[in-house]
Amino acid sequence: MAYKRMLLFAIHRLDIQGIASQPFDESLQPNANNFLRTTSIETSMTPQQGKQTSRHAQPSVATKMPAILFDLDGTLIDSNYQHVNAWSETLLAAGIVIPRWKIHRRVGMSGKSMMQELLREIGHKKDKVDLDRLEREHDRRFRRVISQLQPLPGANQLLKYLSRHGIRFAIATTGGRQPTSLLLKRLELPAGTPVVTGDDVEKAKPSPDIFAAAALQLNVAISNCIVVGDSVWDLLAAVRQSALGVGFLSGGYGQEELERAGAFRVYSDAADLLMHIEQLGLPGE
Repeated sequence: MAYKRMLLFAIHRLDIQGIASQPFDESLQPNANNFLRTTSIETSMTPQQGKQTSRHAQPSVATKMPAILFDLDGTLIDSNYQHVNAWSETLLAAGIVIPRWKIHRRVGMSGKSMMQELLREIGHKKDKVDLDRLEREHDRRFRRVISQLQPLPGANQLLKYLSRHGIRFAIATTGGRQPTSLLLKRLELPAGTPVVTGDDVEKAKPSPDIFAAAALQLNVAISNCIVVGDSVWDLLAAVRQSALGVGFLSGGYGQEELERAGAFRVYSDAADLLMHIEQLGLPGE
């Protein structure tokens, strides 16, 4: 009623100033009650009607939580430098000398891709090298030290956290099926976790095939996945499939390198990521 009186008073002031030529007649003026009803939110509806109107007027934008696709070596298991040693010893036994730092820079690529590139760099003719035999010998040497390997800080805690909150995740690794099965025993991995290895795809990292296959097993679009890895090869693969990339320093690559390769965020390790989990749009505790 107060608003109605103010409205009528304003109309009367216009009449006094000569803008209206006729004396003020309330019966000829706009109905203030009707004016209020048509310019304000309807308040006479029942609570149930209000809920229905709100639901139709504001469509839901809620989406499922993103899925997480984990690399394994150097990301969840502290194994990168053991891979370097296994490759170096394998190559030396074959009469091929390659500095270990060069090998380390390529850990995360498929074994064949790594060897082809390294042999090309040193001018060694690859047609004189049995790449399959070198891979088998590397795997044999690497398997001997798997029992000594440990999860990286926070790895098991992060996996438990994701399971507790119903956030889907999978393992996507370049390693072969047999060494991967042994490595996974070093983790407290929930039963039924999808695992994709280099043996399951035609092209391993930096091709994105492994991550695409892992997303398929989770029945989620890879564009709604977060790829977590320690190497530039993980992140390059993620970028190629429009997945969000997160880098870990635990494999030996620097932050700037990981960011240049496409990392949205870089953390020290799984423990560091878990401490800042909200930065990825995931619920904290």
